[in-house]
Amino acid sequence: MEPPARSDSGIFLNKKIIAGILLGLVLVYLSVRGIDLRQTLSSLADVRLPWAAFCVVMLFIMQALRSYRWGVILDPLGKVDQTTLFSVTCVGFLAIAAIPARLGELARPYLIARKSPIKMSSALGAVVVERVLDSLTVLLLVLIVVIGQDVPGWLIKSAVLFFLLTLAMLGFTVILVWRRERAIIVMSWFVRKLPQRIAPALEALIHHFLDGFSSVKNIRRLLYLFFLSALIWTIDVAAIYVLLLAFGLHLPPSAPFVVMILLIAGIAIPTAPGFIGNWHYACILALSLYDVGRSEAFSFALGYHFLSMALVVALGVIFLPFHRFSLAEMKHQLSSK
Repeated sequence: MEPPARSDSGIFLNKKIIAGILLGLVLVYLSVRGIDLRQTLSSLADVRLPWAAFCVVMLFIMQALRSYRWGVILDPLGKVDQTTLFSVTCVGFLAIAAIPARLGELARPYLIARKSPIKMSSALGAVVVERVLDSLTVLLLVLIVVIGQDVPGWLIKSAVLFFLLTLAMLGFTVILVWRRERAIIVMSWFVRKLPQRIAPALEALIHHFLDGFSSVKNIRRLLYLFFLSALIWTIDVAAIYVLLLAFGLHLPPSAPFVVMILLIAGIAIPTAPGFIGNWHYACILALSLYDVGRSEAFSFALGYHFLSMALVVALGVIFLPFHRFSLAEMKHQLSSK
């Protein structure tokens, strides 16, 4: 008997995972190249533990605020209690860290759909809103701080460009919500050109996906979400600043902002599990702008990565027994009406 044929989507996912792991290995090489191991170990041994512990506390608060904000975004679609939101958020972030190529992004929408009447496609739309809010808030914070500071011009120009692109994306999202019927008519016209076996399911998916944008329709809620986003990323900057002090790095006020934005850009690249390679290379690149040696920058990257991932793994493992999932299940749920 012939073995069953593998689906095109399965082959694509496998290729994406392999490509992500290979890219991660390249970034690991770029991170460790030219590193003085003894100096790195010495920097790690001299870390001020109370400051490092304070950093972990702030990262935990940031995670709790993320789950609360996601509940505010989901509120127009259905009420979800904060305990469920926090546990799903913790398991979802564990999935993002553990599954290569950022395929774990599907975990939170999938899990919240299992624990509430909210459709997975609608929850995925809410995640898109969350990402747009994050991008816009982070870039705005960075622009406010680094303009006029002694940072490379390419960094400011890149931040301005991405800020404008994100602002355009937010505007497009608002248009989709306020002109929903017209948008659906246009998208349905394209969908009907597709084979009949997938067109009805895709059309239903679009409807549910647009439901996830409902939070931007209420101006008061949108402003509240911007406030929460600013609070979340301000805490993240403070955590980075505290950890820089823990490593004895006394840098200008712009430094934690630059580390944050380059790290966000770095881990957005689909690579190996746990952001190994891209996390470290992004930190080294950011700190090199402040003349921090590669070995000291690498030790900071190791410490920051370890503390962040340890918290993600610890919280995720605690709640994982209550929220088990698989990639195959998530794909099936997303494709169902």
